[in-house]
Amino acid sequence: MGTNAPRPAAKDRAYEWVKERILEGDYPGGELLSEGEVAEALECSRTPVREAFLLLEAEGLMRLYPKRGALVVPVTSEEIADVMETRWVVEPHAAAMVSGRRDRAETVATLGELIDEQERVLAAGDRGAFVEADRLFHHRIVEAAGNAILTRVSHSLRDRQRRMVATTVARAPDLTARFVAEHRAILAAIERGEPGEASTLMRAHLEGSRRGIEGAVGS
Repeated sequence: MGTNAPRPAAKDRAYEWVKERILEGDYPGGELLSEGEVAEALECSRTPVREAFLLLEAEGLMRLYPKRGALVVPVTSEEIADVMETRWVVEPHAAAMVSGRRDRAETVATLGELIDEQERVLAAGDRGAFVEADRLFHHRIVEAAGNAILTRVSHSLRDRQRRMVATTVARAPDLTARFVAEHRAILAAIERGEPGEASTLMRAHLEGSRRGIEGAVGS
């Protein structure tokens, strides 16, 4: 006899629903949301929505204003600088390490599949799927370098990274093709086993990404 998975609690559904839209840029920074509109969209009462807003405020994604609603906190220049500085330290090192591994063939294949996925979802106009494939490409390189601490650091940036890239893609969609081309160049250096080249290309890619994010957020 089959069993049905339990339906998530209303608070959890509201939390995931709103958070996903913030991270994907559907609810941009500066937008004011009301409990009522979210409750109506999810066909639930305002209480679980209020609880979800409190959780998102604790994560720094929203700021609550009694009787007015919840403001989606914009991405700040300080946040961009902190995230990109961390990635600058971690990812070029990881790219070099992976390039030097003799067992990198499986990683190369996985990275190639992720780039193909980026191109496929771009053609389909699926911005959210592109953002996630972009994040996974970078995280997979860090993960494959084999340093568990750096992998945890990379994972901890997941939400912030998704939101920044989503904002960039939404406001500067022409950058996506450049991101894909740069990913292919990084992958080619890793596949050839050229640590210095892979690291240099990753640094250049991150620097270009930083400028793109700053331009998109400031526009």
